[in-house]
Amino acid sequence: MHIEAPENYGPEDKNFDDDGRAKRTGTWLTASAHIITAVIGSGVLSLAWAIAQMGWVAGPAVLFAFSFITYFTSTLLADCYRSPDPVHGKRNYTYTEVVRANLGGRKFQLCGLAQYINLVGVTIGYTITASISMVAVQRSNCFHKHGHQDKCYVSNNPFMIIFACIQIVLCQIPNFHELSWLSIVAAVMSFAYSSIGLGLSVAKVAGGGNHVTTSLTGVQIGVDVTATEKVWRMFQAIGDIAFAYAFSNVLIEIQDTLKSSPPENRVMKRASLIGILTTTLFYVLCGTLGYAAFGNDAPGNFLTGFGFYEPFWLIDFANVCIAVHLIGAYQVFVQPIFGFVEGQSKQKWPDSKFVNGEHAMNIPLYGSYNVNYFRVIWRSCYVIITAIIAMLFPFFNDFLGLIGSLSFYPLTVYFPIEMYIKKTNMPKYSFTWTWLKILSWLCLVISIISAAGSIQGLATSLKTYKPFRGEQ
Repeated sequence: MHIEAPENYGPEDKNFDDDGRAKRTGTWLTASAHIITAVIGSGVLSLAWAIAQMGWVAGPAVLFAFSFITYFTSTLLADCYRSPDPVHGKRNYTYTEVVRANLGGRKFQLCGLAQYINLVGVTIGYTITASISMVAVQRSNCFHKHGHQDKCYVSNNPFMIIFACIQIVLCQIPNFHELSWLSIVAAVMSFAYSSIGLGLSVAKVAGGGNHVTTSLTGVQIGVDVTATEKVWRMFQAIGDIAFAYAFSNVLIEIQDTLKSSPPENRVMKRASLIGILTTTLFYVLCGTLGYAAFGNDAPGNFLTGFGFYEPFWLIDFANVCIAVHLIGAYQVFVQPIFGFVEGQSKQKWPDSKFVNGEHAMNIPLYGSYNVNYFRVIWRSCYVIITAIIAMLFPFFNDFLGLIGSLSFYPLTVYFPIEMYIKKTNMPKYSFTWTWLKILSWLCLVISIISAAGSIQGLATSLKTYKPFRGEQ
């Protein structure tokens, strides 16, 4: 959604920017806030488990390494918002437009494929995570009532169905993902549950009495896991950390909110530094304090794995926050998929009344609402299919790790580096070209091994899991 300039618009018009759109007012402060909101999400819940797999040395080191790589590539991406010149060139409004302007053709198609795979994966992952949090509320109350020794088995599936029903309704609201309060609610919720987890970890560590085992190298071979399991779990933990830092998808959209003076690329680099430093500090605290609280037995999701039992009402509140956050976040990630499929369908069948026809319907307390039959059926089918896949693979850590490893390399590393090389006409085999390529290849190897770890984790979990009877 944007406002076009009037016909008599001139370059000096104070109400419009150089591209004819309404004047942008964003600053480094608002951009930093957007970045923190985009990054801190459900990925934070698995960090204690990830640190436990790698230990006190490698765990924080991997967190810092990912934060540095993310910051470095985001500075490269910031210079690509305008092309060909990073200060005065033509604006690009989305990540895919930036790739098309700088690399074109086949790489633009590959970028689109990577983005949509990531978006589909995230919607499935959010269905799993939201249902686990809903289940956790019921289990928390059960533990409080019957004692911590009770098994309190609860199936995820009814809650996945509830989540899907809510999404089917929300999917029909026009421009729901653009509602200004949505990101505010998401930010408040994500900070609330992250802070509760952090606070409970501090309380558990400070309280003492409950001695846990931690080590420099994490879970111990022969005590907690076999040597093979240790390797696979470390790979999966890398994927979980990669998922926690995934925000490249929205970086260009955030930069597009900035006012043009001082130059957007300079302001965005500053905002990226502040946003990623804040996020990393928060992640290191959550990961290390979570590990200190639970040791090598840290649960995959430290708010639903029942490392914490009391105060039960606070655990309930944190999990309700997660569910509310993910209900809104699902819409943010699913709308680009809907837009792409519906746009392609309209191009292919321009004369179809089923695809293009709008039918007015009166809804009590709302008024007139335009219904498109194709939109209703296709969007509902998408939500149902993602819910069914989530029921087949309801494994939080494995799925998060897989999404993180698949999206981190192409979107956070490969495309920003390739665009920067092309944009600066960097000579092949020069020193900078060589080390950028080494970084790119190194990140590819890391992504492959973390994806392998997550796939192995999914395969192991599926051996004992009976689909559609998902007991927690």
